[in-house]
Amino acid sequence: MSRIALAFAELKREGKKGLIPFITAGDPDLDATCELIVEFGRLGATAIELGVPFTDPMADGPVIQRASERALRHGFGLKAVLETAARARAQTTTPIVLFSYLNPLMKYGFTKLSEDAQKAGIDGVLVTDLIAEESAELAEALRSQDLDLIFLAAPTSTDARLKLIADKANGFIYAVSRAGVTGTREDISSEARKLVNRLRRFSDLPVAVGFGISNARQVAETWEFADAAVVGSAIVSEIEQLQDRSVLVSQIGRFTRGLFPGHEERQL
Repeated sequence: MSRIALAFAELKREGKKGLIPFITAGDPDLDATCELIVEFGRLGATAIELGVPFTDPMADGPVIQRASERALRHGFGLKAVLETAARARAQTTTPIVLFSYLNPLMKYGFTKLSEDAQKAGIDGVLVTDLIAEESAELAEALRSQDLDLIFLAAPTSTDARLKLIADKANGFIYAVSRAGVTGTREDISSEARKLVNRLRRFSDLPVAVGFGISNARQVAETWEFADAAVVGSAIVSEIEQLQDRSVLVSQIGRFTRGLFPGHEERQL
């Protein structure tokens, strides 16, 4: 059983729901990325999504686009992202999901990626622009290293496509709360609940909902029908606004702790 599966199984045993923070690797720098992964683990994140910066992040809104631009100025590649994950893995047992577009992974090579990701302590890979019908090669490479391949499902997905995704996914399924790009929203779309209910018909895997979740109220709403909430743009926006690197990890930790419903009573 993968670390991701174990994390969700523990939540289920305890009758709890999960929080999955997202950050862009290298924003503001790779040392901060390592420290943030460790901090998220300390705070009780179910898993951590580690975004690979990309030049054309078409599924992302302005906040994460700017984070990719800032990170890419440092001139590192996927190898450095994996090395950063390895440094963090030495300090935390929290599952890490590599969140990427397909192009950087293809350039790196699926077999090498899977081997290096396994050595770095990565637990799963989510590819934003990989469709289930074209996933066999990457899925086989990841499977050889016992890594999970996680798929996105959207409200616009047909039942046939949801079944296909369910048949091929491992770890958990990422349900996109609404059509469009990433970014904070005022309310959680009713489409998200409908999508999760539809996915339950085809899969017993945990379902995490993301895109637009930015505060504890929205996390609590998401927990009413999903197994976990993913928060990305809200955290990345906080990172963007912090000018003092010396307090970045503590401030982002405080913000992330505040995303947990009932955070005032949480014991760390």
